[in-house]
Amino acid sequence: MTIRLYDTKARGLVDFAPLEAGKVGMYVCGPTVQSSPHIGHLRSALAYDLWRRWFTYRGLDVTFVRNVTDIDDKVLVNASDREPWWAVAYRVELEFTRGYNALGILPPTYEPRATASIPGMQELIADLIDKGHAYVADDGTGDVFFAVTTWPEYGALTNQRPDDMEASADAETRGKRDPRDFALWKGTKAGEPDSASWNSPWGPGRPGWHIECSAMSRRYLGAAFDIHGGGLDLRFPHHENELAQSTAAGDAFATHWVHNGLVVVEGQKMSKSLGNSIYAAEFLSLARPIVVRYYLGSAHYRSTIDYHEGSLVEAEAAFTRIEGFLDRVARAVEATPEVEQTGVLPVPDAFATAMDDDLGVPQALGVLHEAVRQGNAALDAKDVALAARLRAEVVAMLGVLGLDPAAPEWASENGGGADATLGALVEHLIGQREAARSAKDFAAADSVRDTLAAAGITLEDGPDGTRWST
Repeated sequence: MTIRLYDTKARGLVDFAPLEAGKVGMYVCGPTVQSSPHIGHLRSALAYDLWRRWFTYRGLDVTFVRNVTDIDDKVLVNASDREPWWAVAYRVELEFTRGYNALGILPPTYEPRATASIPGMQELIADLIDKGHAYVADDGTGDVFFAVTTWPEYGALTNQRPDDMEASADAETRGKRDPRDFALWKGTKAGEPDSASWNSPWGPGRPGWHIECSAMSRRYLGAAFDIHGGGLDLRFPHHENELAQSTAAGDAFATHWVHNGLVVVEGQKMSKSLGNSIYAAEFLSLARPIVVRYYLGSAHYRSTIDYHEGSLVEAEAAFTRIEGFLDRVARAVEATPEVEQTGVLPVPDAFATAMDDDLGVPQALGVLHEAVRQGNAALDAKDVALAARLRAEVVAMLGVLGLDPAAPEWASENGGGADATLGALVEHLIGQREAARSAKDFAAADSVRDTLAAAGITLEDGPDGTRWST
């Protein structure tokens, strides 16, 4: 078994060999909690959840770290007298967590907040100053910058030459020796709240964005770890700057860099100016969360997802076919006592091959849907034993993808609330239909069936009664 992944820095597929046998250390850039999450945030978190699940299936012990940037210029801008910056950060963090939980995304091994990691950041900044790769601005502001020209490898991640780069926009130009230098520490500015300032050897202030991830990954994974992940839009300047400051400080940092593709809406990038941003809460209200997970995870993690009206309807139809097969086999096995229940099976070889090849979920889903097709054909041929074995394979594949509808994380989705109300109504109508059939009022019985069919409810009569599905 060899897992291959696309390494952004190497610009190609490489064999994955963990630094420590049997273990994987992953660091993924989490949210800057300035405003509500959108579907791009959900897609990114899901991509690394799938990577984590596959590593785990392959027998590797994964330490998964995803940070929360809870102090930032934009967090401060969105604060008000009624809601201070730390309250904004916490409220938005909870929104992200609700979105992750709704999609069945596993909680991280560690989820550090930037504000709880200030000492480590200051230690790293001091080390860079001592090594000559950073400097304190001489204008008395207390700003500290990384000196890009002192690090010849700057630009290695994105294959850029420093001479071709534009000025860094992560801080004001005050005190910079070179416009490309980026902020490690930002001295307190007039009008900023005292609560957003920490004492430091260079004066009161707060950390720059990039230093946060370097310090937190070092604390929770060490100076060297296996994989650094994040959205494609973070490659430059964020990840380039992380790589530069960490390696300049003497850390080996990440062996591999993995980046997920973005989400666009009808061919356009989401933006406030276009008014086309789709927020997580809104998106999750458009379909069942398990269907949203299926949709966002069905494309290759490095591809761009182009969301359009009808996308979730298509995903619902595809996933309903899977659910219908699972339910159909369960009923057939229940009605055929001589067929033994099939236990837990490994995923099919073709599925594993696809997943080993840079997390080829689209190809893996092709294997899954083919198993569903073969299973339905087996049921049509009354081969319940074959159908039961294929069902076990499908359940194994769904489990790896976090899509098993019988898993505990989807329990609230499959029972209670609106679903329970729908079930009660359908069962009531089925009862009316059975009464009409018993009274040989077949016109009334057919009318009930037609009413349910118009609402998307399918009835299937069997020796043990009438079953329904959507």
